Amino acid sequence: MKELDIEKLKYPIGKFTTPDHYSPEYLLKKIEEIETFPKRLEKEVIDLTNEQLDTPYRPDGWTVRQVIHHCAESHMNCYIRIKWALTENNPVIKAYDEVLWSELNDNLTMPIEPTLELLKGLHFRLGYIMRNLSESDLEKTFIHPSDNSENKLKKIIGMYAWHGNHHLAHITTLKKYKNWE
Repeated sequence: MKELDIEKLKYPIGKFTTPDHYSPEYLLKKIEEIETFPKRLEKEVIDLTNEQLDTPYRPDGWTVRQVIHHCAESHMNCYIRIKWALTENNPVIKAYDEVLWSELNDNLTMPIEPTLELLKGLHFRLGYIMRNLSESDLEKTFIHPSDNSENKLKKIIGMYAWHGNHHLAHITTLKKYKNWE
């Protein structure tokens, strides 16, 4: 890639910002973004060639294939974290090294179709559980061990909507740059 703003390539939609207020409208919009993510992702990647899937979205970045598999792994962890927060009192969740996971064989060479299918079922479940959270459920928390931060479920809804959109933008930005559209 020619001279590009690496920070803009890393965060094409900007970094996640916590809203001042979690209105029902905000949460519903974010849940809808989560529910539609698999379909939006599939639309962008299903016709890419293996060569395109193995193209990094930025210098020293993951390939499109790795981004797709990462989304499934990250969002599976999100689902489990929600379940822990709903069934335990402010649990310390298990962190994982997403960089090391991205370097495993399944992320480097596996076809994307099984992961796209996994995301459809996973995001249905995420949307279902999120839509059925009570006001008190939205206040439930877990602790992330990397920084000992306390994370409320209402924040997680916004974060994972952003996360999907963030990685989708990696792919759409690359496609536009490479004229793959």
